[in-house]
Amino acid sequence: MISFIAQRIAKAIVVLLALVVLNFFLIRMAPGDPAVVMAGEAGAGDQLFIAQLREKFGLDQPLPVQLFLYVKGILSLDLGFSFRQQMPVSTLILQRLPATLLLTGTAFAISLAFGILFGALAARFAGTWADTAITVAALIFYATPLFWVALMAILLFSVTMDWLPSFGYETVGANYTGLAHVLDVAAHLILPATTIGLFFMATYARMTRASMLEVVRLDFVKTARAKGLSDTVIQRRHVLRNALLPVVTLAGLQAGTLVGGAVLTETVFAWPGIGRLMYEALLQRDYNLLLGVFVVCSAMVLAFNLITDLVYRSVDPRIEFAS
Repeated sequence: MISFIAQRIAKAIVVLLALVVLNFFLIRMAPGDPAVVMAGEAGAGDQLFIAQLREKFGLDQPLPVQLFLYVKGILSLDLGFSFRQQMPVSTLILQRLPATLLLTGTAFAISLAFGILFGALAARFAGTWADTAITVAALIFYATPLFWVALMAILLFSVTMDWLPSFGYETVGANYTGLAHVLDVAAHLILPATTIGLFFMATYARMTRASMLEVVRLDFVKTARAKGLSDTVIQRRHVLRNALLPVVTLAGLQAGTLVGGAVLTETVFAWPGIGRLMYEALLQRDYNLLLGVFVVCSAMVLAFNLITDLVYRSVDPRIEFAS
């Protein structure tokens, strides 16, 4: 296992460096000049001031030189300096990352738990009205755009019923502490986390149902029935456990992308996470901040892929680590 983990980490570092180089050139290909954006915000548009800004932030250097300096900084765990925010990129990301991890972690837990539950119920009662209802609901949530679900949730639960707050991470000016602060953040978390969770819950429910219906036809399940085991034990210990492998694969792939994929939801709900930070950096042409967010998101995707491989052994002990 140690050898396997070491090899995967070494490969992940190579992939991460390749992504850094690729993202560096992709961002530079986008239209817009950060020096012009900053000059416009400062109310000065003369060429001398723009040239001074480009020199100050190293934008006047050739691209190979900029790339070398940036990769050198990455290797020393330095994500650079934000042109627009006038702060280190790592500081900005660390300020926003906990909010994103809270949002996406809650959404992931909701989607995985309820997705497996409803998928197992649909497979257990395949062909009945319960299976039809779960399948139709999963298709609806899978096909509905996230921004529309978010807006309808705000309209229904915040504007009409006034049950939940619609925007932000916490109540501004309330200065809650202790348990009151936790409950306040939890109330603000319900709508955005549920909005993200519904889409992925539909995916996991459909995957679990299809996988269980496939496993239930296999010979070892027939053998378990022949031994006289109850249907509940067969469904839980034999069918569901073996059917979870494709679900774990899909969940592992999506867990990392959730962090960087919450841009739309964080923007709609004004959630102060790195998804919204990335959107703001894009509008401001803040190259270093954009690249820093991309590096963090890429590293988390690679980390979750490694964790997924490790989870395989606990889900199915028959799987051995390849050398």
